[in-house]
Amino acid sequence: MASPDKQKKRAQRAKSKAKQNRIGKPKANVVHPVLANPLIDEPFDDVEIDLSTFDFKDIEENGFDPSHFDDLFQAMNKAEAISLLAMCLVFLQYPVLELVVAEEDPEAATDFMMGLLIVYRSLFHRDDEDAAVQWIGSETFQTAYNEASEILQKRNARADVRA
Repeated sequence: MASPDKQKKRAQRAKSKAKQNRIGKPKANVVHPVLANPLIDEPFDDVEIDLSTFDFKDIEENGFDPSHFDDLFQAMNKAEAISLLAMCLVFLQYPVLELVVAEEDPEAATDFMMGLLIVYRSLFHRDDEDAAVQWIGSETFQTAYNEASEILQKRNARADVRA
């Protein structure tokens, strides 16, 4: 895992690039209409998240405290009121999740993502773990998740071309 200073610098660069892209991009040129909604496109840009204090090894060993991810869960809940696709877009843009996916073993990253989704479902839908896992494995969720991933890849590719 990168040093805390490197993580902090990376997060600051990502945040300033996101803000620059958001200010400089015309809304008519969005990859998908749902990204025209500021709750969905860069939803965590104004949230203070100190990635240098994030300790994935501690989470792997001891689990995570859901209260540490309240900003994610609240944003997901607001987005889910729009659509499942919007919720998946918000989820995939969470900076901590992006860090874990980029720097950790794919299996561990998947377990972390599953844990977050299961906790989200239990908090906002009162699902038990089995029901949440069934929802995550549903064709409806998988389709929305995969579409969200593709949308973000296209958006990021456009941003890289402009940079």
